[in-house]
Amino acid sequence: MDYRSGSLEPVRHFKKDEFEADWIKLAECKFGQVYQVKVKLWREKYALKSFDTTTCDNKFYRNVINEISSMVKLKFKNIISIYGLCSEATAVVMEYMSNGSLNNILASHTLMWPKKFQLIHEASMGMNFLHSMNPPLLHFNLKTSNILLDDHLHVKISDFGLIHWEEDISKTVFMECLTARGNTSYIPPETFTQCPDPPGTTFDVYSFGIVMWEILTQQKPYAGCSMTTVLLQVSQGKRPCLEMMPDGRPNECEQMISIMTQCWDQNEWKRPQFSDTVRRTEVLNEVLKIPGPIHGHKNGDVGPKSDYPRLVLPVHNITLPETSAIPSDKQDGILSLLYKKDFSSFRHSVRKEHTHTLFPGQKNLLHYTVVSGDSESVEHVLNLGAEVNCTTAKGYTPVIVAVLQRFHDIISLLLEHGANVTQGDEDQWTPLHFAAQNGDDRAARLLLDKGAVADVQEKDGWMPIHLASQNGHETMVRLLLSRMSEKAVVEQEMGQGRTSLHLAACYGHLNIVKLLLAHGADSNSKDVSFSTALHLAAEQGHNRVVRHLVKSGAISDSADSRGFTPLHLAALNGHTGICRQLSSNGSNPDSKTLQGWTAMHLAALRGHDSVVVQLESQGESVNSKGQNGWTPLHLACHQSEQEVVAKLLAARADPNIAAEEGWTPLHVACTSVSFPCVLHLLSHHADVNAVNSGKTTPLHLAAQHGCVPIVKALLLNGADQTLQDSSGSTALNVAHQCEKLEIVQLLEKGC
Repeated sequence: MDYRSGSLEPVRHFKKDEFEADWIKLAECKFGQVYQVKVKLWREKYALKSFDTTTCDNKFYRNVINEISSMVKLKFKNIISIYGLCSEATAVVMEYMSNGSLNNILASHTLMWPKKFQLIHEASMGMNFLHSMNPPLLHFNLKTSNILLDDHLHVKISDFGLIHWEEDISKTVFMECLTARGNTSYIPPETFTQCPDPPGTTFDVYSFGIVMWEILTQQKPYAGCSMTTVLLQVSQGKRPCLEMMPDGRPNECEQMISIMTQCWDQNEWKRPQFSDTVRRTEVLNEVLKIPGPIHGHKNGDVGPKSDYPRLVLPVHNITLPETSAIPSDKQDGILSLLYKKDFSSFRHSVRKEHTHTLFPGQKNLLHYTVVSGDSESVEHVLNLGAEVNCTTAKGYTPVIVAVLQRFHDIISLLLEHGANVTQGDEDQWTPLHFAAQNGDDRAARLLLDKGAVADVQEKDGWMPIHLASQNGHETMVRLLLSRMSEKAVVEQEMGQGRTSLHLAACYGHLNIVKLLLAHGADSNSKDVSFSTALHLAAEQGHNRVVRHLVKSGAISDSADSRGFTPLHLAALNGHTGICRQLSSNGSNPDSKTLQGWTAMHLAALRGHDSVVVQLESQGESVNSKGQNGWTPLHLACHQSEQEVVAKLLAARADPNIAAEEGWTPLHVACTSVSFPCVLHLLSHHADVNAVNSGKTTPLHLAAQHGCVPIVKALLLNGADQTLQDSSGSTALNVAHQCEKLEIVQLLEKGC
């Protein structure tokens, strides 16, 4: 997507008198202020970011004006929407975010681990969107104060497009521009070196690594250090202290830390792209996504842990020898002939001494000759004395390279010259592993006929049959099964206790599932998390695989280490047909996870209203209580899932069931600022004056969050303004304390 071309949305130019007079200052920085304003015509709140022309030169604001037409048309859920300019105030008008900056939230609230993971993932989503533009939209100003949060604490990236690298600018001037904004902790080391290259996407990736550390630790990096000290430490490879990570963190946090350290790697080329970070953080975010009840901000509340490992596709790529990577002084010789495919001249020019020359990465001439694909040249190099089992720095042999390239004639030639079929790379991947991953059964036969072991394992326990099963290579699976003993087929477990049946079921390869079961694979085999193939197929939504596994004797009520049955996983992921199928085959609809959630709870949590209806029709209770006494209705209100709320109430869910601390669904809906959910509850006779253990009413909560429509609805349905919470505060007192001026006026008028 080219964000600088195509039809541009018109830039609106706001006048000062279009806003109501009471501008509320939200933040102040060196270069300006941010105000909450309200447009008279629309009665809608906006944020107005003004630039102080005494500290911010006119050129900077002119750049903003030039970019604004492009910025206005950028729409994505995790970036701030820009609406226009207010030239009279030298300001940009943008989306208002009620919960302010992440920087403030990290300082004032103790966040649970699921929320931390969510914040990291959503921030990576926003940055990935900006970097996916053509050309990439570089931020250069990414920090926690420029990550804003909406009513529900979801992330939106702000202040993008304000700092630019210009051709004629020096690194020193650019550094001064960044440090003047208080960005010292977020500047990557290459920025203050003599490297002439302009900063690119890796700059933002480094900054994101520091942001991740702040979210995970809720601390400030390099606290108390001067700017000079920070720059010196960073240039020497030092980073914020990992020992500051809180105790009691979930196992998945180690993987998140690994992503973080890769993002701030000293070598900018080793930092991952945001597209990769989004994928990896998404997996970790999903693991911890099932929340415990949220009643407020509690110090030390780290939330539920999960040890359910997701399957990660272990595609094992290697970098093949390329002549373009060779220094020019060495390209001028024999390698340039290979590159030009002048094989006759190559064979005429190559000498015995060339076969022992090492190129970058410890690559040998034989590796390059194999990549060329000319078997006659390969044979010539071998006859000159090249070592057939020579390895690169990462352990790749010529036969591994030939397998990857699918050069079967060259594979045969190397095998005839004594290539070792069992020799693996640094991760112990053998040629047969690569053939299995690629589904190259012809190469696999050549290797097996020369002594390759069908059930050989790489360092994490993966066998070739695991790779073939995962990638859907049925012919390869048949071949490997024919070369494995019956015992090996039944017992072939890889790391984490998973079998090839787990993998085939997870990725929906029905024919391979049938094939493995026909060869004696155990349909109820469990991995280290007690997950069966049925768990994985149900979670991923593979209906036909689920049907076949159940038909083959898979136990539908088997629970994993978190107490999840296949029905729980199908409900969580919205697979209505699989829920119907499992319920019809005897799955217990009222089975609970270790947190006390039924399948109905999980469907409500994720907003799968069709699953809710299906489970209710199968007899599952809509009023079942889970952790802390929360019902599916509580969870649906917490997530603002109005369709689910409507379906639950229609199925006779009790709107007045109180959780352990007295929270009713109406309390939760008011906390989530979900006006539609509040209306549904009130229409089904929810108690508008219910009090929780802190004597808080729904009206107290609506006043705290400043939602005028909810306050009006509660008052119209009989909410008692005189009720006091445990601190003696009325709803009006709460509105005053939280500076919700509209609510104050509303309550003083008595609606």
